[in-house]
Amino acid sequence: MRRLRRSYYDLFSTFYDRFVALHSRDKRGMAREFLAEQVPVCNGGSVLDICTGTASLLPVLQEKVGRTGHVIGLDFSHGMLHVAREKTKQFPNIAFVEADAGCLPLATGVFDAVTCSHAFYELKDEVRERALREIVRILKPNGTFLMREHAVPANPVIRPLFYLRLASMGAAQAVKFLRNEQEELQAHFGDVSKIVAPAGRSKVLLCRKEARFAAAV
Repeated sequence: MRRLRRSYYDLFSTFYDRFVALHSRDKRGMAREFLAEQVPVCNGGSVLDICTGTASLLPVLQEKVGRTGHVIGLDFSHGMLHVAREKTKQFPNIAFVEADAGCLPLATGVFDAVTCSHAFYELKDEVRERALREIVRILKPNGTFLMREHAVPANPVIRPLFYLRLASMGAAQAVKFLRNEQEELQAHFGDVSKIVAPAGRSKVLLCRKEARFAAAV
């Protein structure tokens, strides 16, 4: 099943950006900029973007950390990373790692922030749990994990369609996580808060690693 899923994303990578451009209402990339604004890093910082896909977020993050900072995109799809590398050739401080989100081949305590955009809900329960433990491990003390996802629609007619969409993606477990996301995140991070984007269509969960969690790693 996992090999099939990877093959799916490898194939999808060949037209993923065109698919997103066709359906996206955010032609100016304001949602990406909104997420980057919440990342608490400055010049010289280090950020890891897991499930990076075709790296749409990475140039915005690179602008934030500057020439002395480092941004890494991680994905399990070889095809997605191939497209990502082609798109970011002009950014020398962007690097890529092909790996599973639940098993990060990265050193402990080296990143100021970790981001994940519109992908965390798709992870299976056991993979998501491992990924959270790994994120805590690689973050510096007081580092931050930022998870961007679609906000639950306020419209009572549209809301069931939102849940149906999650289930149709083969992510029925995502609905359970969605309803208890802050509680599950608080099991791994000392401080968890939520910010809703100005347009109201997406949200960012800010999860800060505090000292007591750092000591447990």
